[in-house]
Amino acid sequence: MTQPDPDVARQKRALRKELRARRRALSSTEQRLAAEGLIRQIRHHPDYPRARRIALYCANDGEINLEPLVRQLKADQKALFLPVLNPLDPVRPHLWFCHWQPGERMRANRFGIPEPTRPERIPTWTLDWVLMPLVGFDASGGRLGMGGGFYDRTFAHEQHWPQQPQRLGVAHECQRVGVIPQEEWDLPLAAVMTDQRVYK
Repeated sequence: MTQPDPDVARQKRALRKELRARRRALSSTEQRLAAEGLIRQIRHHPDYPRARRIALYCANDGEINLEPLVRQLKADQKALFLPVLNPLDPVRPHLWFCHWQPGERMRANRFGIPEPTRPERIPTWTLDWVLMPLVGFDASGGRLGMGGGFYDRTFAHEQHWPQQPQRLGVAHECQRVGVIPQEEWDLPLAAVMTDQRVYK
């Protein structure tokens, strides 16, 4: 693997700062409308009826509130899963995905993000959809995450799996930019879903 490009790294840091501030500036009304819009976009996706096992995440830092979506997913009889930082690799961890029920007891990981306290780990390849948080995205599927590389490491060898989950980014429409600078280890997305539309 090549070394990180310092110019690309600087561009990404600047974008993260700008876009995180942009989504944190959204009002409570804008956040509520975004959460409702996201449900519509997800349920209208042509693959939604076949997606039975869906991984999502606990929203924070201005991300779209997924609680209304969780209620809808449960009503539609979807099985839900949350990411958990792999405790066996504290230096460069990837993610485990664990079965989760709303209302289940949670604990904060080292980033302050809730995780199941007694995770039941499942093989990642058995998931149908993985809804991934985004800091930014472009219309071609380029994704800007928080910079930890957790999702990239988790899916780095998916070509060897029996099946590959669809990786779907989730973001506010205001997080779209013209071009996200990409590096060789940045995994593309199948689509990005915002509160207003789906970018394939």
